[in-house]
Amino acid sequence: MLALLPLLCVSCLLLGAQGQERATMWRGNDRSGRCQYTFSVSSPTEASCPTQAGGAEMETLRSRLSLLEELVTRLAGGEVGARGATGPGAVTPQQQHHQQGLQEAYRQAMGEKTQLQREKEQLDRQVQELQRRLEESQQEAQRLRSRPCMGPQQDSSLRPVGGSVGLPHLVPSGQTGSLRDPTWSYGAPGYQELKAEVTEVPAPTPAGTADSTGCGELVAIGEPTTHRKADTIAGKYGVWMQDPEATGPYSGSMVWRIDTVGSDVRQLFGYEDMEQLVRGYPTKVLLLPEAVESTGATMYRGSLYYQRRRSRTLLRYDLSSESIAARRDLPHAGFHGQFPYSWGGYTDIDLAVDEQGLWAIYSTNKAKGAIVVAQLDPYSLEVLKTWETNIRKVTVANAFMICGRLYTVASYAAVDTFINYTFDTATNKGSAVSVPLKNKYRYNSMIDYNPAQKKLFAWDNYHIVSYDVRLARQQQRA
Repeated sequence: MLALLPLLCVSCLLLGAQGQERATMWRGNDRSGRCQYTFSVSSPTEASCPTQAGGAEMETLRSRLSLLEELVTRLAGGEVGARGATGPGAVTPQQQHHQQGLQEAYRQAMGEKTQLQREKEQLDRQVQELQRRLEESQQEAQRLRSRPCMGPQQDSSLRPVGGSVGLPHLVPSGQTGSLRDPTWSYGAPGYQELKAEVTEVPAPTPAGTADSTGCGELVAIGEPTTHRKADTIAGKYGVWMQDPEATGPYSGSMVWRIDTVGSDVRQLFGYEDMEQLVRGYPTKVLLLPEAVESTGATMYRGSLYYQRRRSRTLLRYDLSSESIAARRDLPHAGFHGQFPYSWGGYTDIDLAVDEQGLWAIYSTNKAKGAIVVAQLDPYSLEVLKTWETNIRKVTVANAFMICGRLYTVASYAAVDTFINYTFDTATNKGSAVSVPLKNKYRYNSMIDYNPAQKKLFAWDNYHIVSYDVRLARQQQRA
């Protein structure tokens, strides 16, 4: 009987719902798995259910959702406008174009901001590097100035002959102890003294061939004499010189040196004489206002003449005032690797001094790489006259002037090389020659002539060396 009770209830409901078209029944399991029957019957008398207490809040929520949908539609923009919608949330073509312009401008602004940040970081790194170099230069200069020169009582212990010389001013930072240069041992003192006596004796010349200016044609070059060796990479290449016509405040015995390895070469070291150079104690350290290019500098009449880095500009640095006294571009001259010597080193412009004054050895595009010789005014650096030779600059290792003649060196690395060409500016004629020259250390990066001492000064693979020269009688020139 109990089992028939649900069936009876269902039958009653179905009979009560006759005539109602919307009566429905749903049968299914609840969450616990039990079978349930659900019936839905439309009210025969009420068109709608009475409003509940939360109806107003629902309407408000619906209104807000509608407004939110409209705002989202407006912000999304493009899709509705592209479909040609005309409702209140649509975006017109003008608005769409304006939005695209703003987006493009924003992207460009962000790109420019990123680029500026990168450039700022790069400039900051460059400033830090320059500050570091400046501090190192100042510390080096201060250290050299604060170190006193060795007194006469120490001469016996620092003689380079037959022993070694301490080079404390060349000790790299972070190292301690005495620095000894192994290249100072040249043999017994007697041999050195005998060699000095021999080289001081002038070569005999035929009677009646003397020249009041001491000029003549180069016929022989002596063995190289080593004076000292640089022991840092900055001294692999360099230039050293003495002023043949010195003026105050420095005498002609003052020796000047520039180590030219580096991207910002500015230090000029001065030694009271050759003995102080051998000992390695400078008495003067100058910081040049503009960087030096390569090994082509020279000293003349109280001024340092050199080529400004990465340019064809020549500078005259006055030693007395310690400032630039003159500057001038060398017309059409190649620079920074256009027409160097065969060993490279940006040796496009080589300045030289002889009995007749100041010279520049270089080349131009018009000369197609051939050596051009120019005589310069030593005060204004104006070009007074030029000569074009028929030997290419890149085929020779170095060049120098003696008595108005250009001489070129065949090789910078061969131990036994020779002077292979000469050009006479008086006759405007060139010719091949063969005067032996020895590159003792196999990398000769600088050769200059000193007319006061009748010697060649050279920088051979860290080593400062010199050569005696012998000149023949001065030929009668037309």
